[in-house]
Amino acid sequence: MGILYLVATPIGNLEDISQRALRILHEAVLIAAEDTRHTGTLLKHFEIKSPLTSYFEHNKIKKLDLILETLSKGDVALVSDAGTPAINDPGYELVKAALASGFDVRPVPGPSAPIAALTVSGLPTDSFLYLGYLPNKSTDRRKAISQVSSLAYTLIFLESPHRVVDSLEDILSVLGDRQICVAREMTKFYEEFWRGPVSGAVEYFKSKEPRGEFTFVIEGKKTESHERWTEKDLLAALKKELQAGKSAKEISAELADQSGWNKKEVYALINQNK
Repeated sequence: MGILYLVATPIGNLEDISQRALRILHEAVLIAAEDTRHTGTLLKHFEIKSPLTSYFEHNKIKKLDLILETLSKGDVALVSDAGTPAINDPGYELVKAALASGFDVRPVPGPSAPIAALTVSGLPTDSFLYLGYLPNKSTDRRKAISQVSSLAYTLIFLESPHRVVDSLEDILSVLGDRQICVAREMTKFYEEFWRGPVSGAVEYFKSKEPRGEFTFVIEGKKTESHERWTEKDLLAALKKELQAGKSAKEISAELADQSGWNKKEVYALINQNK
């Protein structure tokens, strides 16, 4: 019985592919690809001759039986156009079907556009919300943005080049002039990162024709600042929570929000006073 491998492939620079990914692609009895032409170029570059079949949004149902049948004979590798499979592509359906049929499913980690953009954005990375592509129509887009406007998480969206300015204007209208990192063509020759207020991003991308793949990383809603508790007050609260049987992780998260202390400081105090 084979294994379904979700193989991450480069989002631009071919040097980003891992040795393990290359081995799995070489050894797979079948590679299921979102776009066989795009993946074919990758396979040709690395001289990989494993059989290739398409698996995308409009044929995902009829291809399931073929892929599951192949899994009964050996390993299958699932790849997307670029980055990590099952993120914004029909890979989820295949994973679900493979698991339901008793097959093992394993990741082969690697490039991911949302994570790559987040890590270099200069915005908080401890909690974030990835929401894929924004809706095409402005009314729907504003509604989607409004639904997450009150959240403190860093927000991550993907966007097509022809909608970049319109989407930035909607973000500015709904969220206000928050900080944003606009990542364009990551790891490719024309890689670019624009950081600053959303209003500045609107003006910048109005002045030039947006091209390539875009990822938006947007500051979450700022919470109202609280007066920092004294250590005595925090210790009293810690004692009460510990007696209630809560875990250190739960307590540090809850009291960090209330006390003005960060999670690491609260966690350290918990360990000192157990």
